[in-house]
Amino acid sequence: MEITYHQEDDYLIPDLVPPESPRIGVWGERRRQFLRRQRKPLYSGMLMSGTLNVHLEEVDREAERLFDRLKEEMAKRDGITEGLKADSQLEWVRRMNAIRLTAEEIVRKEWIET
Repeated sequence: MEITYHQEDDYLIPDLVPPESPRIGVWGERRRQFLRRQRKPLYSGMLMSGTLNVHLEEVDREAERLFDRLKEEMAKRDGITEGLKADSQLEWVRRMNAIRLTAEEIVRKEWIET
């Protein structure tokens, strides 16, 4: 690794670029908390080897895909449409919230707590 410097007054300052921060969303954070609390050896090993953030990014990405797909499929299966939303907003919200909770539970079991 070669480091370059620039001069400020009488000092040479290294041109350091911080590493890009990981893009971890809600599912990745839930996975992090699960690993930290329930799988301490695995969490520590991944943290020390530098693979934790990559793992969390992957879990977050795949869990979000599954979550979105499940919501769409369940809404279609249950006949929840934009027409229902226009006719009865409260009923639409109630049914979509139930679908969201069910999809969250499935994602939690399949991606977060495995």
